[in-house]
This record gives sequence, structure tokens and C-alpha cells, in this order.
Amino acid sequence: MGQNKEKSSARSLLLVLAAFIWGTAFVAQSMGMDHVGPCLFNAARSFVGSLALLPVAWFTSRRRGGQANLGKAKCWLQNKALLAGGCACGVMLAGGSLLQQMGLTSTTAGKAGFLTSLYIVLVPVLGVFLGRRPGLQVWLGVLVALAGAYCLSGGEGEGFSMAAGDLLVICSAVFFSLHILVIDHFSPQVDGIQLSCVQFFVTGLISLALALVFEGLDWRALLAAWGPLLYTGVLSSGVAYTLQIVGQKGTNPTVASLLMSLESVFAAVSGWVLLGEPLSPRELVGCGLVFTAVILAQLPPRAKGAGAQ
Repeated sequence: MGQNKEKSSARSLLLVLAAFIWGTAFVAQSMGMDHVGPCLFNAARSFVGSLALLPVAWFTSRRRGGQANLGKAKCWLQNKALLAGGCACGVMLAGGSLLQQMGLTSTTAGKAGFLTSLYIVLVPVLGVFLGRRPGLQVWLGVLVALAGAYCLSGGEGEGFSMAAGDLLVICSAVFFSLHILVIDHFSPQVDGIQLSCVQFFVTGLISLALALVFEGLDWRALLAAWGPLLYTGVLSSGVAYTLQIVGQKGTNPTVASLLMSLESVFAAVSGWVLLGEPLSPRELVGCGLVFTAVILAQLPPRAKGAGAQ
């Protein structure tokens, strides 16, 4: 029992660390936009993340099954489930990360972090289309989240005014929700680290194609943004997603989602401390409402007749 508790605590710490990296990455993403466009930035960070995961995938393959698994790692192109899952996840991740990156051009890192956390509310809602019926607390969470988005979308003394950046980040949350559902479908079929590696490569290809069409390729700008690119590529993409994969094994999904939702808190705090983006009282209320919605959406439904026992 003691060993299981220690393992559970270690996994929880890994998920909190992943949330911290993702939350502070909003600052790095915002800083990177000073040098390069959103498409080029996203392409570079995705390729860096994919490359960072390659040695991890190779090492874990050797440890798990020696030469047998090593042979599988060499034949990724023959693994149809891995390719299908990687492409599907890559498309969804590209949509989410590109919209989020574009949104950061006209919204703060803190607001982006909290609006992105709407994906935790959207996941069970979208699950309805997969035959999963959310409980009453989920629908309540949706209403609370909408109220929080309303508070976050306007300044002091303003009515409802959704800035372009806010809308883009909310749209990115939809893609991140679909990304989670796609991972839920494919992750039992393939190696999780290999899946992440392929999805980042696909995301990089999509982002690079858009960058070449709309932004062009500027190597000097990329070199100027090397710090944010390394942080978001190696840590936010490579390390944090690996921590998520390891931390979620054997962890209750409700607990895991709640721990990872701390990303929004870290985003707001890091935006305030590092970028000087303090939130107004109204925006703080909005943050609190969105975070409350996140908790409500992850509470397990109460079983019927539970009180009668």
C-alpha cells in the first residue's frame, strides 16, 4: 500500500510539473512572437519537440523489450495505427497550437492560459457525440465557464467585447479538446512517446507549409527567437508531453485532468511576474470562474442511490 501511494504521489508531481511547463510556456510563446510569425514559430517548436523525443522513444523501446521493440521502432512507417494516430493527432494539435499562437498576438499570456483551459470543459461535452453522457455538473461547468469567458473578454467597465485574440484562443481550445479525444482513441494501440514524436512532426509540416505561404522563411528571425523556441520545443513539447504520458499511467483520469488544469494558474502567474501583465479584478473573477468550471467538469457523477446504502 505504501509503495502504491508513493508511486501515485510521484505521478501527481510529474503532472503538476508538466502543467507548470505548459503554463510558463505561454510567456515563451508571447516572447517568441516578437521575432517570428505564429506559423513559423509553431513549425520550429514542433520540429524541435519531435527531434527531442526521438532519443527518448529509442531508449524506452530498448528498455521495454530489447531487440524486439527496437525493431518496431525502426519500422514506424509500417505501423498503420501509429501513422494514422500520429497524423490525426498532428492535425488537431496543429489547429490548436496555431490558433493559440495567433491569439497571443492580441491577448495576454494569462488570459490565453485560462481560455485554453476551456478544453477540459469541452472534452466531456464533445464526448456526447461518442456516446458518453456527461452529468449535470458538466453542464453546470459549461455555464460557469461561459460566465468566466465573459468576464475575461472585457476590460474594466466594459460590456461584452470579445477581442480577436480571445476568440482565436477559444477556438484553439476546441481543437485541443478534439486532440485529447483522438489521443484517447489511439494511445491504447501504440507507444505513447512514438505517437507524440509523430504528431509533432506532422504539426511541424503543416505549420511550415502555412509559414511558407503566409510568412516566408526568415532564418535570422528564428535565430533571434532561439530561447523561446528551445523552451517551447524541448520542454513544453518534448519533456512536458513525456511527463504527461508517464504521469497518467495508473492515475485516475479525473485527478490527472485536474492536476494538468493548473496550467492556467501557472500561465496567469508567469504572465504577471515575467511580462508585467497584471489581471484586473474583473479578469481575476473570470479566471476564478473558469477554474471552478474546470473542477466541476472533472467531478465524478454521483451514483444513483448511493445515499441509500
